[in-house]
Amino acid sequence: MDTIELRGLTFYGYHGAYAEEQKLGQRFVVDVRLGVDLAEAGRTDDLSRTVDYGKVAETVRRIVEGPRFKLIEALAEALAGAILDAHPLVERIDVRVEKPSAPVSAAPSGLVAVEIHRRRTQVEDVDAP
Repeated sequence: MDTIELRGLTFYGYHGAYAEEQKLGQRFVVDVRLGVDLAEAGRTDDLSRTVDYGKVAETVRRIVEGPRFKLIEALAEALAGAILDAHPLVERIDVRVEKPSAPVSAAPSGLVAVEIHRRRTQVEDVDAP
């Protein structure tokens, strides 16, 4: 499986378990790694044979800046699902969400991150009745 990576996508959002986080907001940094077969795109030099990473970045922006989540785990899950839904060539996705200014009592300005790994079949199985 070939890979497309987007690293360090940084947006301002209002996610967190605490009221102050949802009121004041903070920066979130997202890395996305897409598993895609890129052979046809490489042979044809045709954008329709690959994943438009500009559109992936826009999806990330829309979700991070959009509705609030209490958990960055839920934010990561929403990102993975939206990207898989919008880009049928993506077979596998890894999403890492960093919260650089997480309110951690032992380190008041510590970085917290979650990373999830999903495959297209996992998302399709969840939607099945």
